[in-house]
Amino acid sequence: MNLGQWIGLIVIVLSLYILWQIREVLLLMFAAVVLATTLNRLAKRFQSFGMKRGFAVLLAVAIFFAGVAGFFWLIVPPFAQQFQELTNQVPKGFERFNGWLDALRTNIPDQLVPYIPDINSLIQQVQPFANRLLGNSFAFVSGSLEVVLKILLVLVLTGMMLADPVAYRKVFIRLFPSFYRRRVDGILNKCEVSLEGWITGAFIAICVVGVMSLIGLSILHVKAALALAVLAGFFNLIPNLGPTMSVIPAMAIAFLDEPWKAIAVLILYFIIQQVESNFITPVVMAHQVSLLPAITLIAQLFFVTFFGFLGLFLALPLTVVAKIWLQEVLIKDVLDKWGNDHTQETEFVIVSESPTTDINEKTSIDDDILKQE
Repeated sequence: MNLGQWIGLIVIVLSLYILWQIREVLLLMFAAVVLATTLNRLAKRFQSFGMKRGFAVLLAVAIFFAGVAGFFWLIVPPFAQQFQELTNQVPKGFERFNGWLDALRTNIPDQLVPYIPDINSLIQQVQPFANRLLGNSFAFVSGSLEVVLKILLVLVLTGMMLADPVAYRKVFIRLFPSFYRRRVDGILNKCEVSLEGWITGAFIAICVVGVMSLIGLSILHVKAALALAVLAGFFNLIPNLGPTMSVIPAMAIAFLDEPWKAIAVLILYFIIQQVESNFITPVVMAHQVSLLPAITLIAQLFFVTFFGFLGLFLALPLTVVAKIWLQEVLIKDVLDKWGNDHTQETEFVIVSESPTTDINEKTSIDDDILKQE
């Protein structure tokens, strides 16, 4: 390797190190891109009805904030009330369970009595974990403040991108060599189409899971059925792990009424998950996003390991975009052409000399980006 190649290698290594250090910022920027893509799609839908761009964007943003406010309005008050009731009922539940164990000890042979668990010993074992949880309350508050700041950053970036998406698109394309910019523009178009497809499929799945949960919980007469159904639909954005996260509060609230309701809720959510994974996802997502289930699970494990909960939440859209870039750049532009340069076909381009001809008719990149520097 000559000096220039060594310098290039060092620059690449330093660039990868810097990107790794700012990976959380990049993830927040990607979250803003996904949100801006969603709102931009909604704004374009309004524009198709003859509405101007500015009013369409404002209406899309207003609908988004109304949805967020409605989500917290449906979730927070019922959950706060049920959580307070749960803290009052848990000690009573332990006393009832302890009485049931005492009655069981009197009705079984003496040889089996040592195998019956003691509720007091269980409480003593759980107490260190509870003390540790209370001791970390300050860290929880500071972490919550950090989450709020990150959400504000994502919202600000989303507003900036939504105001003028073409300008930010051009800035990103300029990071590539001039001969490859038209190709990058095509890849970005495919990424946008795939993200819109994922958003559409996820919205349909959320609605179906939410409606099924609402119907089932209403039949079981579980309290806060609407809030639990909305939460189940929201957690459905997280494949594989989302249904498990949504069933815990539903079982806890159902247990306040009758213990058998908690088991019934578990069975209900299991049936909904089977219907969603075997019917809804194959029918809806197969037409929108083609990802193998194993790839989705591996991506979740990877992103949650390096990026935390936000990485888990954005694992699927990140995988969709990464798949397109790998398929288009690494496979098509590098691996498929490796050693086959002599078989490439020559492309003839005929350009009219008419000054009115627009040779950039099929691309959104300006002439100053496309021209050879």
